[in-house]
Amino acid sequence: MQDHAAQDVDVEEAKRTDAAIAAVIETADPRDFEDDAGPAYADEDFEEEASSDADASGVEAAIEVLEAGETGDEKAGETGTLSAAPAKNAASKGSKRAKAGKASSGAKTADGPGSAKAGSAGVKAGSAGAGTKADGAASVGAKADGAAGAKGAAGIKGVTDAKGATGTKGAKVDSVKASGKTAANDAKADAAKRAGETKDAKPGSVVGIAKTAGSTQLDGVKPVEATEVVDPSSKKYWADIDRLQEKLPALDEFPERFVDRELTWIDFNKRVLEQAQDRSLPVLTRAWFLSIFSSNLDEFYMVRVAGLKRRIAAGITPVRASGLDAKQVLELITSRAKKLTAAQAELFQNDVRPAMAQAGIEITDWKSLSQEERDKLTRYFRYRVYPVLTPLAVDPSHPFPYISGLSLNLAVMLRNPRSGKNHFARIKLPDSLPRFVQVPGRELTNTKPRNLALIPLEEVVAYHLDHLFPGMEIVEHHVFRVTRNENLEVEEDDAENLLAAMEKELGRRRFGRVVRLEVEDSISDFVRTYLVRKLNISQEDVFVSPAPLNLSDLSEIHDLDIPEFKYKRYVPVTPAGINPRESARPRSIFAAIREHNILLHHPYDAFSTSVQEFISQAAHDPKVLAIKQTLYRTSGDSPIVDALIEAAELGKQVVAIVEIKARFDEEANIVWARKLERAGVHVVYGMIGLKTHCKLSLVVRQETDGLRRYCHVGTGNYHPKTARGYEDLGLLTCDRDVAQDLTTLFNQLSGYAPRARFRRLLVAPRGLRNGLLERIKREIDNHLAGREAWIKIKVNSIVDERIIDALYRASRAGVRVDLVVRGICGIRCGVEGLSENIHVTSILGRYLEHSRIYAFANDGNPEIFIGSADLMHRNLDRRVEALVKITQPDLVERLHWLIDLETSGRISAWHLLPDGTWQRRTHDDDGQELEDVQNVLMSQARARVK
Repeated sequence: MQDHAAQDVDVEEAKRTDAAIAAVIETADPRDFEDDAGPAYADEDFEEEASSDADASGVEAAIEVLEAGETGDEKAGETGTLSAAPAKNAASKGSKRAKAGKASSGAKTADGPGSAKAGSAGVKAGSAGAGTKADGAASVGAKADGAAGAKGAAGIKGVTDAKGATGTKGAKVDSVKASGKTAANDAKADAAKRAGETKDAKPGSVVGIAKTAGSTQLDGVKPVEATEVVDPSSKKYWADIDRLQEKLPALDEFPERFVDRELTWIDFNKRVLEQAQDRSLPVLTRAWFLSIFSSNLDEFYMVRVAGLKRRIAAGITPVRASGLDAKQVLELITSRAKKLTAAQAELFQNDVRPAMAQAGIEITDWKSLSQEERDKLTRYFRYRVYPVLTPLAVDPSHPFPYISGLSLNLAVMLRNPRSGKNHFARIKLPDSLPRFVQVPGRELTNTKPRNLALIPLEEVVAYHLDHLFPGMEIVEHHVFRVTRNENLEVEEDDAENLLAAMEKELGRRRFGRVVRLEVEDSISDFVRTYLVRKLNISQEDVFVSPAPLNLSDLSEIHDLDIPEFKYKRYVPVTPAGINPRESARPRSIFAAIREHNILLHHPYDAFSTSVQEFISQAAHDPKVLAIKQTLYRTSGDSPIVDALIEAAELGKQVVAIVEIKARFDEEANIVWARKLERAGVHVVYGMIGLKTHCKLSLVVRQETDGLRRYCHVGTGNYHPKTARGYEDLGLLTCDRDVAQDLTTLFNQLSGYAPRARFRRLLVAPRGLRNGLLERIKREIDNHLAGREAWIKIKVNSIVDERIIDALYRASRAGVRVDLVVRGICGIRCGVEGLSENIHVTSILGRYLEHSRIYAFANDGNPEIFIGSADLMHRNLDRRVEALVKITQPDLVERLHWLIDLETSGRISAWHLLPDGTWQRRTHDDDGQELEDVQNVLMSQARARVK
């Protein structure tokens, strides 16, 4: 038993640690400098008309004249000029991550299978790690443990603690005892000596666990020698497979086998745009997809493109797994994004907008209005719009104003008739008013056919500029919009109070650097160049559109009560196991769970009468003693949060693991985190350096036969609103193994519990990747032995190179691999010698496909997991994720049916082709229309409750 008491690290040891860190940084993985993403879709340059040299010089001269009358630079920080600090922070982050090592590079852990019901003994092993932030740094003062030697039934020996990095507030973390540039190698050799590690060991990671003859194994996996150390992420683990594939080209001979994640995201957003192009959909639904396309692209630029630009400015441009560097990727993004936004504008102007008008929903302009309608809108302007407008002029006493990200603005050029001088002014359109104003006399009514007319707010303001600038001549006016870097930079290791640090950083975020400027195609060269100069961007960052800017506001029109032009409304059902068919009284959800594990499929199954009811009943049940829950995203008026508060007020022990770093929900999460704390809820912010992304609830209830624990493990957030539009899965159970696993994991998240053995969970960052790799290899071994073998996976995204290479090996061995990937897809399929047996489909529809399913044939005894993790570096290395193994036979069969349906080829979907393009297939080879999988699932859900 190790001593977990905090001890001071002496100065000399700290110096040696610093030297080791410096050595490790030299081999830092470029991925350590990547940002997380947020989100919820052929390449030619988008050409723009270029001015002649004479015109360009004339514009420059005119701007110089205009600026001659202005004094003072733009406010510091408001244009987001990149200083040395971001570069320093980026380097610091890379240093820290390099110092810590890969969170998932540890050995095979007890996060393996192991349900006695399923007949799998499970892998008994010590938790792996390398002194990463994941290694026990759950809260200040924790000791960061490495790979612990597993004891007990497995009889595994020889793996000792790996030395990690120094924790905060006096936390004792053993330092690597090495110095100089050879420190990393010395540390590695020391670890090898103590752990029986082989020459394939890598610095900064614990490479595998020693298996003994008596240790339990995955089904179908041959035991290895007692002294052998094998890491599923290492090439040695796959050596026998690679030897069998010697006649094929080596994987490294396919340098383009990984598709760049940013470019494949652009492909995803293109599929969203193709939904808007589908004339078989209701017209407001098509407008809704146009809105999604725009909001997706906004977030992509705020996060991913901003991150690329920051790294380029800091000189951090290593070659990525795709073979491209950051500059090349940025150039391709710009080209493809401009091409797609041009296609979106054309689609709106020439197709969707006329179709809406034909349906009686017209988006009009000022010139098309009657005089009576103009007069009424003038009154609307005077009493509703004018009072909230603030024109900001630029002159010696008024510097160029700060332009907030994603706001819609009017750039106005004015001339003073007395002096003859030109002046620039900016007007921000208020977010508090509707973007599309209903024209008086043609408002929305219940009368059919519809006769609704809407006019963009910027048109109303533009034709009343004389009210804002009396006595001035209006020379020209144009709409523009900027996108800023919205990344947060919080050094968690140094933040004594993470909540306060996040609040401070949120205040800075709105001043991020401008990464994109959108303008109307009617804008003059003068105004465009003036904005480019003042915003400190390049001409390549300018997007020109013939359509109204910010088409994400089309969601306003979609949300109007016009049901005949949208998807037919679907009412979610309450699962039969919960819903009492012949009772006026609500059934105890705990009684239902005791009878039978319940598999939930949202939004087909109602969130409000299942998950929400589970938490609500727990809050009010006098037999419930404690509730523990993770919260990543939830609504501002969440009944889930209200139930937790009520439970605390009723004297129950309530713990909420709140992720305040959930992108773009940080501010909301901080608000209700404080609200929970005030009510007496124990609020914990997870583990330093890791986002808590798993979706877990644990309820402890006193019953006649003792304490019983009830659990929910899901793929989606505890968010009642998004649960109506996101497709997700969830498990309600009181299975003892699952309950013990959740108890262990919650203890890891809230306290000092660095070591863990899981029976039914695969948990990141320590065991998830290796657990999946082991199962992929098992399928290969089974196939080579003539046993049933296949792999079927459904995720939002797949980019992790080690997982992808394992799937390539499976394909080359003859294992069929079916993937359903909604969004980012870094794998190639159908490539000769590489991926002939890999098939990839993508499903988009009325609901956002959000569930994750991992299914393996396992020699005829299918092993199926559901959970929160995608196959991305951030999910496997930098987040706390959990997959739960489903063992109840009827639920296994149901999930198997679901993933078979989605990979069957009889549903409408996009299919990935060998050249990396996506092809939409809506009809079979005989011309028969393929089924919409979401329609099938809605019908099936209704049938289950009849």
